[in-house]
Amino acid sequence: MAFANSSVTDIIATTIQNRSKTIADNVLKNNALLAKLNMRGNVRTISGGNTILEELSFAQNGNAGFYSGYDLLPVAAQDVISAAEFNIKQLACPVVISGLEMLQNSGKEAFIDLLEARLNVAESTMMNKLAQSVYSDGTGSSGKEVTGLNAAVPSDPTTGTYGGIDRATWTFWRSQLYDFSDQTIVASATTIGAAMNKLWSSTTRGSDRADLIVLDTNYWTFYVTSLQAQQRFTSPEVGNLGFPSIKFMDSDVVLDGGIGGYCPANTGFFLNTKYMKWRPHADRNMVPLSPNRRYAINQDAEVQILAWAGNLTCSGAQFQGRMQA
Repeated sequence: MAFANSSVTDIIATTIQNRSKTIADNVLKNNALLAKLNMRGNVRTISGGNTILEELSFAQNGNAGFYSGYDLLPVAAQDVISAAEFNIKQLACPVVISGLEMLQNSGKEAFIDLLEARLNVAESTMMNKLAQSVYSDGTGSSGKEVTGLNAAVPSDPTTGTYGGIDRATWTFWRSQLYDFSDQTIVASATTIGAAMNKLWSSTTRGSDRADLIVLDTNYWTFYVTSLQAQQRFTSPEVGNLGFPSIKFMDSDVVLDGGIGGYCPANTGFFLNTKYMKWRPHADRNMVPLSPNRRYAINQDAEVQILAWAGNLTCSGAQFQGRMQA
């Protein structure tokens, strides 16, 4: 039978509930892309539905044109709006307290200290899982992982389906790519600048341009080395979030390598975050999965589950770029 202290799971659930907004905020601060999306106001909750839809314009209105005087104006129906469709992904981390641990920490303060430690571990685990999944292609854990940058900005943007749209058919849905191997040159401090120039320009349309560049350790080192003879400008807005950053054009350049970095090796992402969103579910954004007591049937233990649901979405794949070797 489960341990009879009926207040234990209530304490776990209410503690998670009280911390839920803090935990959700900390998740955003744990990843440069999520932090940028949060600053742009592009963290938008969903409230229901079996998928997440991102509306997008895929063609111009063919009725537009110059005219004179009494010329007839075309009024043909125009199919110019569609939507990318993303599945809702789920993540959970159980927090477990055994009956023996409850007995050993029977004092209120002792129990709260134990619970706090367990929740801190659960929080950091969830943060790291989501920070890592931002780079996933959505196929991890049997297709249950977040549809991340390796899906939005893949190594080969001419194939595959993303957001329910086939890139082989729809060229407007292809991200941009700079591959050093295709250029028959090696990535280095002397070649990184020209590569970044070309990729940045290919992702730019008028005032639409990359505002966040995320580099792995190797490319970050090449870029910083290439700037050593020049004055470097930092970005306090991003830097204050704890990410070392410099500038390229007017884009923030952020390192996501080193210890605990998840950016793939020898890879850089040129991201226009205007077209990207983090879409957690309003009722499942780092909250206890259920406020009810959860007991192990054949163990002396109680459990509460910290849960999240949502996905990373994109409505403008053509404005995103990838640099790779």
